[in-house]
Amino acid sequence: MMTRTGEACACFACSPPADVSRRGFLRAGAVATAVGLLAGAGAGLVLPRRALAQSAIGPDKALSMLMEGNDRYVAQKLTSFDDDLAILKQHTAEQQQPFAAVLSCADSRVPVELLFDQTIGHVFVTRVAGNIATAEMIGSLEYGVAVLGAEAIMVMGHASCGAVEATIAGKAVPGQISGLYPYIRPAIDQVGAGGDANAVVRANAEIQARLLKEASPVIADFVKQGKLKVVASYYDLATGKVTLLD
Repeated sequence: MMTRTGEACACFACSPPADVSRRGFLRAGAVATAVGLLAGAGAGLVLPRRALAQSAIGPDKALSMLMEGNDRYVAQKLTSFDDDLAILKQHTAEQQQPFAAVLSCADSRVPVELLFDQTIGHVFVTRVAGNIATAEMIGSLEYGVAVLGAEAIMVMGHASCGAVEATIAGKAVPGQISGLYPYIRPAIDQVGAGGDANAVVRANAEIQARLLKEASPVIADFVKQGKLKVVASYYDLATGKVTLLD
């Protein structure tokens, strides 16, 4: 895989040159990362130093890598399982270098890494019913961007979302489930009474993505500098296809 500048990308998702084994390629990547960390040890930032991420590819490329992975998932041609998981786990034990972050629903039918064909350390995933941008989710994603180096954030809604359907129904529910409702209600209002539930799912993903860009000065600043893209998407459970909404 190539970066936008035409240079070879150093991420683990890319195939190593023909004369270099996957094991040797991963070892070389670990050495390069260690050198980069030593070089930046005296940066003196208030936040922990941003990881020397495999994500140094730009927001457009980070987003396209997610979508290309989903294309492979839909085509049932996954490549992530070809990676040497033992080495990947070893090299991510002390640090992580995700190229993208995803705010997804907690639904068990939405396996984020799998449906984007990504392996250990590639995607920073936050999950909560209804994929809502609570303070905790925003703080987690700020960390993923400002510290870990993610260059794209995707807010992903999905078909037949139980949290959305429960909010539309508005019935009494046990425990604190109804605490989700206020976050999803604006999407229902936007679509209108009697609107299709999946239309509400799409509207909700767009609203939560907009909240991330507007409610977080950290995320807003990265977007303003062109270092980050925040997008909304919709996942079709039946086809496995992720579609960008904006």
